[in-house]
Amino acid sequence: MIEHDQVKKRIRLIGTQINVSYEKRVPVFIGVLNGCFLFMADLMKEIDIAAETCFIKLASYQGDQQQEEIKEIIGLCVDIKDRDVIIVEDIIDTGNTLHYLLKKIEEQKPASVAICSLLLKPAKLQHTFPNLAFVGFEISDEFVVGYGMDYNGLGRNLKDIYKACD
Repeated sequence: MIEHDQVKKRIRLIGTQINVSYEKRVPVFIGVLNGCFLFMADLMKEIDIAAETCFIKLASYQGDQQQEEIKEIIGLCVDIKDRDVIIVEDIIDTGNTLHYLLKKIEEQKPASVAICSLLLKPAKLQHTFPNLAFVGFEISDEFVVGYGMDYNGLGRNLKDIYKACD
């Protein structure tokens, strides 16, 4: 669906946009595990400004089915009060997990919150995100694997992004 070279080019562009947008600021990048690990690693290589990173882990999927309940497996590890926060996601489909996370983050009163996602499925969104600032690719409502995204734990290590077969 998307070759690794295309992904790398888009990440360079997003990195440049973030460097310009956050010049003279020190944002905290919060990666949402497990899916974001490759995207965030490559994105951080493009970030030239001072920045901090941390990760959280939420569970909302079992196989290819999204569950109603969102479980917090690893919580936030840094104080974000009065800080600029950039949430890094691998993919936003319904937006339910992100909606949950935004509520948790906003409770801590950050200075600002921006969302950065490699993939976005606009047709599947159930929430609006005015702070969705950086998007790599918009895709149709298909289940994808590769470049950090998985199906039952498999496929994260693939360089390219593939449409999962039925």
